[in-house]
Amino acid sequence: MRNRLTDELAVCGFNAVTALCEYHPENINRLFLREDRLRSFTGICKGLAERKRPYKLCDDEELERICKSVHHQGVVAMILAPVIQPLSREDLDFWVREGKTGVVLCSVGNDHNLGAIIRAAAFFDASFIVISEEDTEARLTTSAYRIAEGGMEHVVMRKVSRPAAFLKDASGKIVILGTDVRTRLRIRDIESILRDRAGAKDGAAGTGSRPRRPGIALVLGNEETGLPGAVKDNCAALLRIPGTGNIESLNVSQAAALFLHELFEL
Repeated sequence: MRNRLTDELAVCGFNAVTALCEYHPENINRLFLREDRLRSFTGICKGLAERKRPYKLCDDEELERICKSVHHQGVVAMILAPVIQPLSREDLDFWVREGKTGVVLCSVGNDHNLGAIIRAAAFFDASFIVISEEDTEARLTTSAYRIAEGGMEHVVMRKVSRPAAFLKDASGKIVILGTDVRTRLRIRDIESILRDRAGAKDGAAGTGSRPRRPGIALVLGNEETGLPGAVKDNCAALLRIPGTGNIESLNVSQAAALFLHELFEL
């Protein structure tokens, strides 16, 4: 829930607020918690008092009113509404240099899916998530923070105006892997794709030394329409998750978790 008068966002859920307190306590403006949660948040309450920021003991009914959710789990933190910054050249250069893995979303679902993808990204050490400015559904909301279970504090969020143009620019620097339920290659082929790419670069460089893992961007599309053709054209490979065929595809956040696990295990 966003308070438009104060331009604040409610972050609720025990894990989400705990991670916020641990990694970005300076972002908390106010804290509301049930008495039985006080012991877990004594440190942040002291910090808020030192900063002359309020905290208050509340019952469940008041916590629900504050965050507009019954899933508060006894604690709600109010932060300034987050603003996703445009992706910069420095961001991309850093991901390339450090061999980071991340996710690019093209018109992906809603804030629930976004939160679940962020949770999977944090769990499997994916460092960044890029969304389109035109995506009006996937937003950093109270629900996204709660479903991310603290993952929001471990990923960098950036936005681009045109995903296809960004991927075209990035394709010579990082390995772009797209998802497509009708393609030939399977998720298990990721290792050979990366090995072949590394071998080609190694041969071009004329050295037998083992190359570093490249930066990787996993591109996920809308569950109904998939990836746009212009996005597919800039992918090094398109892969699918094989299944029974009883249903066409997994939920996008489930697919993200499986792909990110595969990349994490390499």
